[in-house]
Amino acid sequence: MTTLTTIVFDIGNVLVRWDPHAAFLPALPDRAAVDAFLARIDFFSLNLRADGGETFADLAREIPDADDRALFLTYLEGHAASIREPIEGSWALMDRLRARGLAIHAITNWSAQTWPIGVATHPRLAKAFGVTVVSGQEGVIKPDPRIFATLCQRAGVAPAECLFIDDGPRNVAGAQAAGMQAHHFTTPQALEADLTERGLL
Repeated sequence: MTTLTTIVFDIGNVLVRWDPHAAFLPALPDRAAVDAFLARIDFFSLNLRADGGETFADLAREIPDADDRALFLTYLEGHAASIREPIEGSWALMDRLRARGLAIHAITNWSAQTWPIGVATHPRLAKAFGVTVVSGQEGVIKPDPRIFATLCQRAGVAPAECLFIDDGPRNVAGAQAAGMQAHHFTTPQALEADLTERGLL
């Protein structure tokens, strides 16, 4: 088996908690109202398309109701509230991996429009990784094999040398199909146990 030299982190819900409800709660009375709004506009599908490179303005044009359309467009200004909480246990593991001499990179499904907000909210994101591949800047989202190939090409690493960590089962499967080893993230504690079992910690 090829020696693992490289750890590739997803960011949302691995290093930074993402709760889109928080972006809309100033305008809506409670989480139930936000849930209804998100379902009504199919927010998660729209957001994934933003992660793929489409602009929020273009996506908003597909929302028939004017009030819903206007509320959706407030996501840009509310985005920071949706990503306020770092997952410190994961950051601590990253520091330990780096101290062991492992290369640290990232692949994230994140809109090109909101990524600068993410970096401003969590400045560590600007310097934590050797290579950061942001889907919205590439026009390709996980689990498309091209995004894993892009990381490997830019980092100068073979897929078999990489362990990819992501909270999404489809993305984990995509990384494995691309030749990487992968961990389905649930908690920092479970990740630590897996990293220890692999001899990386």
